[in-house]
Amino acid sequence: MSSMTDIVFLLLIFFMVTSTLIAPNALKLLLPESNNQTAAKPVTTISITRDLKFYINDNGTIKPVAFAEIEPFLQNRFGTGNDEIYISLHAEKSVPWEEVVKIMNIARKNGYKMIAATAPEN
Repeated sequence: MSSMTDIVFLLLIFFMVTSTLIAPNALKLLLPESNNQTAAKPVTTISITRDLKFYINDNGTIKPVAFAEIEPFLQNRFGTGNDEIYISLHAEKSVPWEEVVKIMNIARKNGYKMIAATAPEN
């Protein structure tokens, strides 16, 4: 019985150590609140931080990009005119509306659909 306890204890320690080594691919953003949800599955995510830095989720890797690189990246990855492409837009509350509209214009021009990410309302 004690050998079984030792094995369980070692497995517990192993998973605790390995789980701290995994860095999540996420940005900490303070999103606007809403109770509306959509069933659409976005193919990628564009994030805008409060200091107006842009990030794109590239196959699970969040990479910083300049604004001018967003449209060519999307065109190379998804082409144009495909209205089945959904892109999730994560913009902090404090981001000026003008910056959000710029990303929405890129999506509209290339035929993508945008999903605005929000936090649940309290």
